[in-house]
Amino acid sequence: VQLQASGGGLVQPGGSLRLSCVASGSIFSINAMGWYRQTPGKRRELVASVTTGGHVTYGDFVKGRFISSRDNGKNMVYLQMSGLKPEDTAAYYCFADVITGPPGRPQEYWGQGTQVTVSS
Repeated sequence: VQLQASGGGLVQPGGSLRLSCVASGSIFSINAMGWYRQTPGKRRELVASVTTGGHVTYGDFVKGRFISSRDNGKNMVYLQMSGLKPEDTAAYYCFADVITGPPGRPQEYWGQGTQVTVSS
């Protein structure tokens, strides 16, 4: 199973970015999918986690600025970020809890980080 994230880049404060992540490989089903972020010297923190049914849990710092969604048919998860602040600068990692075949238990997979830099 592989996760491929895309969409990071440089954006000015107050700007927007949309991250995408697709899971591929031997996938029977996916439970939660979502995003974490990490800056050097800090612990990885939850940005958003989306259930199969579309319920989203956000990190406390999001405060309505980000919207995460997923397309179950395409094994994709998205993160629409707006109102970006310099403190949002981080590497953003997507994850997926994947069941590779019945009756297996979900295993957590991670994509490579995509860098988001918020700077004027």
